[in-house]
Amino acid sequence: MKPFIIGVAGGSGSGKSTVTDQIIRAIGRENVSVFLQDNYYLDRASLTFEEREKINYDHPDAFDWKLLKKHVNDLCHGIPVEMPKYDFTQHTRTTQTKLVVPEKVVIIEGILAFYDEAMSNQMALRIFVDTSADVRLMRRLKRDIHNRGRTLDNVLKQYTQYVRPMHIQFVEPTKRRAHIIIPHGSNKAALEMIVTRIRSVINGDQIKLDCEFEDEHTEI
Repeated sequence: MKPFIIGVAGGSGSGKSTVTDQIIRAIGRENVSVFLQDNYYLDRASLTFEEREKINYDHPDAFDWKLLKKHVNDLCHGIPVEMPKYDFTQHTRTTQTKLVVPEKVVIIEGILAFYDEAMSNQMALRIFVDTSADVRLMRRLKRDIHNRGRTLDNVLKQYTQYVRPMHIQFVEPTKRRAHIIIPHGSNKAALEMIVTRIRSVINGDQIKLDCEFEDEHTEI
């Protein structure tokens, strides 16, 4: 049985990881594999740290799409992959990888998880976490300062120069590919509906819809 592929997209700091964690708790960790797009930034080890700092990491060109799409395709066909590990403090990949074995449910999480149409179409359920810019910025400040060793000025400069304009240009438009849009981040009603759908699928109760409904979405 091929895994049930779920995409969780949304802006930086929108609450994607929270939604992913809530699905895992509801479905059971033994039934879920998590695949993070953040680990697929291009390897910039050949550049100096100063050069790596100047890169726009919120642009689609920052990602290794060839490897990313290959690994997503492998997971869709039940093939384990060696997911790279990325060091955000150094802006480069580490020498380590993490084995991702496709379980009944595979969650693909990332700001541009829906950007590539072919990759997006491999996801049976696409969830877009839609959170206000103010909330996303506050969460990003807290994360980058405490977890990634950034300064306040550095985070604000990056947000103004790259994060906000790239969100408007590239991330926000992918919302139209979502089946479900969760406004204001995670909420109980949305998660209950999503979990019910996932359980029906992994228990073999899924009803297949005609392809004419493929592009419709529900906002909760």
